Amino acid sequence: MNFQLLADNLTNPAFLFFALGLLSVQLKSDLNIPQNSSKFISLYLLFSIGFKGGQELAHSEFSQEIIWGILFGLLIAAVIPVFSFYLLKRKLGIENAGAIAAAYGSVSAVTFVTAVGYLENLHIHFSGYMVAVMAFMEAPAIIVGVLLVRLFSPLSSATGSLKGTIKHAVTNGSVILILGSLVIGTLTSDAEAEGIKPFTTDIFKGFLAIFLLDMGINSGKKIKDFLAYGWSTTAFAILMPLINGLWVSWFSQYITAETGDRFMFAVLAASASYIAVPAAMKIAVPKANPGIFLPMALAITFPFNITIGLPLYYWAVSVF
Repeated sequence: MNFQLLADNLTNPAFLFFALGLLSVQLKSDLNIPQNSSKFISLYLLFSIGFKGGQELAHSEFSQEIIWGILFGLLIAAVIPVFSFYLLKRKLGIENAGAIAAAYGSVSAVTFVTAVGYLENLHIHFSGYMVAVMAFMEAPAIIVGVLLVRLFSPLSSATGSLKGTIKHAVTNGSVILILGSLVIGTLTSDAEAEGIKPFTTDIFKGFLAIFLLDMGINSGKKIKDFLAYGWSTTAFAILMPLINGLWVSWFSQYITAETGDRFMFAVLAASASYIAVPAAMKIAVPKANPGIFLPMALAITFPFNITIGLPLYYWAVSVF
């Protein structure tokens, strides 16, 4: 492994702002990002990455690689929840296991965006269709997680119709925005895209840094309560992304030869949702405890991925 990549990642301004957010909580500071501002920044990041992905897609020839890439992403999102559920259901119960399985099968758009910045720093290209892969991976894991709860719970704790759950997963705001921006970016001409480049590209890293500051603050507030559940959940939140990132790093060579694309597949497999899944589970599996699965994804897996995970997955795709 290239430890220089790890050192560079740990001194990246985006990560340092995340660390500042964690530190501010420990110091009991009143530092806070207003909720409306935080929501705007998250929407901006999704819009920017979707639009730029659409521009990349517009310059790409539609090929079998794109089809196989999307199918591979869907397979990852469906398989990870199944073995995650079986590992957790005895210790944490059916409902909590289903919610955690959905979270780790789904993806983190913020981790994806951070990975984009990581590749940009290394001047490595990735294909625009990876944005579509990310968006398509949101819903299947939620559906599989709810189905597992329905199948294994004698008095099913999943509420509402399966059709309603599927609709909620597909129409989630982050999915709509990322897919919509992808389509708009594909349809927009180069000249028109150049006109909004200062907004879609030039300020991207600055907004990412502020957003990660907010993530650091939120993570710091949740981690203390989470530790009360013991070390098994902490171990899972570290080992599961590590295992998923590494096996996908290896298997992705059969899908594409592009280093940037393989890295992105690994990042998507290793990430865990802390936005779309909690919202869906609150409706579909209300007995699942968000005090377990939300801090696992946000306070443990997310910082692990953006510090150690990214350089590790990049090393893996370079070696396999």
